[in-house]
Amino acid sequence: MSTQLDHKPLLTHEVGSLDKPGWRVKAYAGKPLSERDLEEARSWGEQLQVPDYPRLLELLRGRSFTKEQKAEIQRWSSLYALRLEESAGLDVVYDGEQQRTEMYDWAVTHANGFERRGSVRAFDNKYYSKAAVVGPISLAAPYHNAEFSYLVSVAGAELKVPVTGAYTIADWSFDERNALDTDLRESALDRRRQRKAARRDFVLQVARNLIRPNLQALIGLGARWIQVDEPGASTEPDELDLFVDSFNASVEGLDAMFSTHLCFSDYNLFFPAIERMSQCRQFAVGFANYDSRELGTSDDARPGYQVIKKFRELPYKPALGMGVLDIHTDFIESPELVRDRVLYAVKVFGDAARIHVTPDCGLRTRSWRVAYEKLHNMTAGVELARRALSL
Repeated sequence: MSTQLDHKPLLTHEVGSLDKPGWRVKAYAGKPLSERDLEEARSWGEQLQVPDYPRLLELLRGRSFTKEQKAEIQRWSSLYALRLEESAGLDVVYDGEQQRTEMYDWAVTHANGFERRGSVRAFDNKYYSKAAVVGPISLAAPYHNAEFSYLVSVAGAELKVPVTGAYTIADWSFDERNALDTDLRESALDRRRQRKAARRDFVLQVARNLIRPNLQALIGLGARWIQVDEPGASTEPDELDLFVDSFNASVEGLDAMFSTHLCFSDYNLFFPAIERMSQCRQFAVGFANYDSRELGTSDDARPGYQVIKKFRELPYKPALGMGVLDIHTDFIESPELVRDRVLYAVKVFGDAARIHVTPDCGLRTRSWRVAYEKLHNMTAGVELARRALSL
């Protein structure tokens, strides 16, 4: 399946996460809100023209919140995030994980066979609870259905749903099901083969028994574009074929447009393995983090984008979700810088319909003010590129 927007030249969208507003975080945690929190909700509600936002302010003035009220506050946060992206001019939107705890934790919480083992620190100094698999893996309950049903009822633009992929969930978990035979008579080679076989079984069970049924549930509700997030895909360079197998096992034969997001890495590592991911219609990949801030469309001016030539040559001709915003800094890319990055990619690919324009990754590391300015300039830069290309 492809969406009507799938073939739009220079399609714009966000990659995934946004920061959660202070009023949402505090209310959900049962902490008192300050006047500053209320003013944040008021000012963004006014700027983004969120319908009936004074109702949210009235709700937030309560001193304690029931379970139902916390769920309502989460939905308000989702609505604000959608309106932020729509106001910035994005073609395809998502709510930035406002109703999820965290990309790994949310999936594991709704899976059978996992037990918690403590917290570990992520790259942005936030923490997630790491789990171990101790029994058969299965889906306890579809874990994006309620979120999607709400978003589709309020979104004004096309929706995309990010879902954490099987390889990352397995890579970020311990596997305590298969204790290896420590018989000293076995060779080191035999033990390595056992570990490799157990690892493969683990990853593919997550793909087939957890991710795939969750995707099927989303598609049954009408989801048309699902992004499989794989920040852990290149953690073990010798397992890239296993990553590809897990993606294919998750999506093969399902009727939706599938894309994948590959976080910061040496993207050369993914070749030739991803030549077998023919059901992946788009790769969202970060490049701005490696690029110059100077203007220009030559190879020398765009050092961060050299590897896109390999994505161009993939035999099934997927689109490239090309990161043009560095999510690790508050630097606001100018529309002209975005334009030149886009024009360079179109020149390399020779087809503007195969270039999508995105941030490098989710913008949860940045404030909403910075995220909005970055996204607004991104869409402005795309408009400059469209004019230059007479699109």
